[in-house]
Amino acid sequence: MTDGAVVALPLERTQSERKVILASSLGTIFEWYDFYLYGLLATIISAQFFSGVNETTGFIFALAAFAAGFAVRPFGALVFGRVGDIVGRKYTFLVTMGLMGLSTFLVGVLPSYASIGVAAPVLLVALRLVQGLALGGEYGGAATYVAEHAPEGRRGLFTSFIQTTATLGLFAALLVVIATRFLVGEAAFADWGWRIPFLISVILLGVSLWIRLQLEESPVFRQMKAEGKTSKAPLTEAFARWANLKWVLVALLGAVAGQAVVWYTGQFYALFFLEKTLKVDGATANILIALALALGTPFFIFFGWLSDRIGRKPIILAGCALAALTYFPAFHMLTAAANPALAAAQARAPVVVFADADSCSFQFDPIGRTAFDRTGCDIAKSALAKAGIPYANADGAYDDRAVVRVGERVVPVAGKASFDAALSRSLAAAGYPAKADPAAIDKPRVVAILFWLVLLVTMVYGPIAALLVELFPSRIRYSAMSLPYHIGNGWFGGFLPTTAFAMVAATGNIYYGLWYPVAVALLTLVVGLLFLPETFRRAIHH
Repeated sequence: MTDGAVVALPLERTQSERKVILASSLGTIFEWYDFYLYGLLATIISAQFFSGVNETTGFIFALAAFAAGFAVRPFGALVFGRVGDIVGRKYTFLVTMGLMGLSTFLVGVLPSYASIGVAAPVLLVALRLVQGLALGGEYGGAATYVAEHAPEGRRGLFTSFIQTTATLGLFAALLVVIATRFLVGEAAFADWGWRIPFLISVILLGVSLWIRLQLEESPVFRQMKAEGKTSKAPLTEAFARWANLKWVLVALLGAVAGQAVVWYTGQFYALFFLEKTLKVDGATANILIALALALGTPFFIFFGWLSDRIGRKPIILAGCALAALTYFPAFHMLTAAANPALAAAQARAPVVVFADADSCSFQFDPIGRTAFDRTGCDIAKSALAKAGIPYANADGAYDDRAVVRVGERVVPVAGKASFDAALSRSLAAAGYPAKADPAAIDKPRVVAILFWLVLLVTMVYGPIAALLVELFPSRIRYSAMSLPYHIGNGWFGGFLPTTAFAMVAATGNIYYGLWYPVAVALLTLVVGLLFLPETFRRAIHH
């Protein structure tokens, strides 16, 4: 590979560019709709399938099952990337769509923990794994297919439509969830109505498959096949030869890893933070996120278009830099706007746990059998975690006993029951709310902050498909671009909510989890500045 331009060969295009973009995008929207339904309903799924453990652990478990689908995405990229480079782009993403649609439908009919016990979460995780494998093969196929139909100088614009599909799929899932909640009511939705969005996906599957079947094979792949230039061993060629492997590593660490954490912080962690940490009711949180997504989505197209003029690299790295600089102030402002009573209580009467550090356990119970009542520190932190109250830690006890200070009030940790009651009274007196007051939410301000987070997503995500397509030769493109994309988004991004909430649970600091995306974004900024080539003037028909 070289960094210079490659002379393009004339290609025969037999179908309209609009049809290619529309069909590819609609199918990919459906796949993202399926994949992200689970994330939107993580709180309810936690109650339905992980009810055998305490509430905090159950939620982290639900996020872990959410992440399981991301964990296997690189393996899907390897399996289906190889098929796509050998058999063709079109038929590969038809298979991935069928797998995604079937597994999503089955989630909608899966019995709960109350019905079949531990088999329920096991089956749920198995279906998430199938979804992850399918998505691992879908994105690379759709992005490659559209890019190989795009005219020179317009790949950023054309592939940016594929980049909107993840957000549009999330947006579609939000609309269906909001509509279902409204039609059946919150109580019925939590009981059985949550299944409806999963079940109706079978209709979307039929429509999307019919649309995709109308497409022809990519002209680049047809030409390679006619000339006998397709790779017989794309995985070996892409990942066992340093000339190609080095660009896989540069793409992962210098572009995709940062893009992934910015994406998941702006669109998923923000939603979980609103609902779980700031205690905004689920329906309101969904609506606020949906509004921000609606405002932000056109900027995917804008930054894709802009990358055709000034390059992919400066836009992606600028998004990472801005994310690292603004995440902490943005989430502090989000707290003040979405739950002002909590922000005021934190400022007026901060909660501090004073205890011997050696007596404190890590507040995460993977099997649900730890009561966290062995020491005063454990009792205090367990009660605060259950109440969702942010706190700071101080090493050192009062008179050899753990205490919790709420502002100027000191609550000694004695017996669990008496401490819980005393803590509850102190928190209420200090103004800590049980949940966010809907009337007090500054909705325009919340939407503005969420819009900023989504805007950062559009900067890093809008040009990424064009960049990845241009980095690799056509004979191994499907495999080579899919793996770094899905390691980045599947592992760096997909594990973000689980990792961040575990960090919060361990420290009591509701903002501590933000260090994860900030650190990864800075890593990408440094690696990208040093090693990532600019690709926007390259021809890709080689």
